[in-house]
Amino acid sequence: MDVALTQSIVNTASALASRETADAVQVTVLKKSMDIQETAAATLLAALPQPPLATEGALGTQVNTYA
Repeated sequence: MDVALTQSIVNTASALASRETADAVQVTVLKKSMDIQETAAATLLAALPQPPLATEGALGTQVNTYA
C-alpha cells in the first residue's frame, strides 16, 4: 500500500472527526442561545400588564356559542 495514500486517508479521517466535533459544539451553542432567548421572551411576556376585561357594551362581553 502506498504511504502517501495511507497518510491521505488518515488526514481525511482526522479532518472529518474535527469537523464533527466543531459541528457538535456549534449545535450546543445554538441550543443554549435559543434557551436564553426563550427565557428572555417569557420574562418580557410576564412583565406585560393584563388588560381589564370588558364589563359593558357589545364588544367583548358576549360569547358566540354556535361556533
